[in-house]
Amino acid sequence: MQDEPNTGIIQPVPIARAPIRAAQYVRVSTDLQQYSITNQMESIAAYAFSRNSTIVRSYADEGRSGLRLDDRPALTRLLNDVQSGVADFDVILVYDVSRWGRFQDIDESAYYEQICKRAGIKVIYCAETFENDDSLISALIKSLKRAMAGEYSRELSAKVFVGHCNLVRRGFWQGASPGYGLRRYLVGANGSPKGILAPGERKNIQSDRVILVPGPPDEIRIVRRVFNAFVKERKTYLQIARELNADGVTYIDDRPWNHVAVRHMLISEKYAGHNVYGRVSRKLNGTPKRNAPEAWIRTPNAFAPIVDQALLSAAIRLDQAPRISEMPVAEIVRRLKILLAKEGRLTCRIIDKASNLPISSLIRKRFGNMRAAYEMAGFHLPPVFDHHALRRSLRGKFTCFVAQIITELNAVGVSAVHWKWRTFLVSGSYFVAITVVRSTFHKTGKSPQWLLCNRGTCRSDYVVAIRTRKVDHEPMDYYLLPSVALPPKMIRLGGRTWRRLERYRHNTLATLVDAVKERVTEPAEPPSCADPSAAQAGDQYDLG
Repeated sequence: MQDEPNTGIIQPVPIARAPIRAAQYVRVSTDLQQYSITNQMESIAAYAFSRNSTIVRSYADEGRSGLRLDDRPALTRLLNDVQSGVADFDVILVYDVSRWGRFQDIDESAYYEQICKRAGIKVIYCAETFENDDSLISALIKSLKRAMAGEYSRELSAKVFVGHCNLVRRGFWQGASPGYGLRRYLVGANGSPKGILAPGERKNIQSDRVILVPGPPDEIRIVRRVFNAFVKERKTYLQIARELNADGVTYIDDRPWNHVAVRHMLISEKYAGHNVYGRVSRKLNGTPKRNAPEAWIRTPNAFAPIVDQALLSAAIRLDQAPRISEMPVAEIVRRLKILLAKEGRLTCRIIDKASNLPISSLIRKRFGNMRAAYEMAGFHLPPVFDHHALRRSLRGKFTCFVAQIITELNAVGVSAVHWKWRTFLVSGSYFVAITVVRSTFHKTGKSPQWLLCNRGTCRSDYVVAIRTRKVDHEPMDYYLLPSVALPPKMIRLGGRTWRRLERYRHNTLATLVDAVKERVTEPAEPPSCADPSAAQAGDQYDLG
């Protein structure tokens, strides 16, 4: 075997290039099945394979509209990772321009892409016919595509609204909750009955329709009782609500009755069988707008009535007539003075119990605030009880508390970014709400107490409750509470429940930060209430 002659020419050796690290962002809304998450991921994977890229991160917004960033936690988390410098990828792969967003302002879509570009991370649209290479052609086509994506949403919104109006004119229900005493009934395209829909249930066949039918006999009797009490006995909304609560009658979802629920029932034409649509419109996630009555869509006698038309008309006339809420200011002040002489003081609770006065919320609107009403009636509220002024003075402190907790978490290696006013996102997966619990005194006046009101904090995964001192309003300690264990109304953070809540309490901010870090690195199943039945029966609960 002869050796090959040495020509003296060195043959080049091909150099293997390292794969490009990429993140993929996918989004799907409920109305576009062709853009399913699986289809997007398959197309992006094929594109990444052809471009020598490796997908190392995935961000998915399922069932999310592309109109606003606030409703898309995955895209928000992606942008936060890019801005904070923790992103370990070089490019972002998106199926097409519409998946990045259908923002009504195309500059908003460009702004979010510019955030990534400024951090050195390029956004690539895999299914588009143009290369996102900053050329003139790319910029023109991309701007056109963004405008088309936003226009699609506007056209779809108009088509959906017209479709809903046509169905209402045919007598079908297009609302969400049917209201107390009514039920949603599913019928086929030919009008064949199919059955009652339970709360939260939806139709599974597109051609099916929904109508309203009277509910259980007990609820029908309550509806007629409310109308008769208002029209014939001339009782106020508040009096009717109190009587129903005293008789053990619960509202929807076992909630207590209030004057708002009673008034809403008395002015709803659906109880006389009429289908009304379009009182309030909110298009493209914009601000809700109340429409004029002549713009409403009405279909009379669409459903089986619960009350007759004469009773409904009388209730609407009484609702629109001058009533106690329109009492002259001088008369309100006179009656407040009489109430002050009888009770010795004035509070919102005392005013709400008085049958000859408007409720405290209406008085607040008439006078601007409750302090002004008290002063005109001769009751001088001590400055310590001016809760509104105290809250305004503590807003700056609250902002400092939130910033301090976020800073401490980032310092120990836990990614924490501000999400909304009282909530921040930890490690891109957990939402933590912060609430400040100020000291108040028990009704006996002998001991301080801290009452945590659960107002929407259950939407987060955890709640950080900061107990403050009464003197300087500085933090005393911190509670890290799982939201699933919080009662629906109120929990006491002091007094007899101290021992039961001891395991959630942290004396310093450092121990709180360590506890948050432990929870997000090794998530555990949050504990539940010790006595769920008791949690439904009372206003104050203990975490067990």
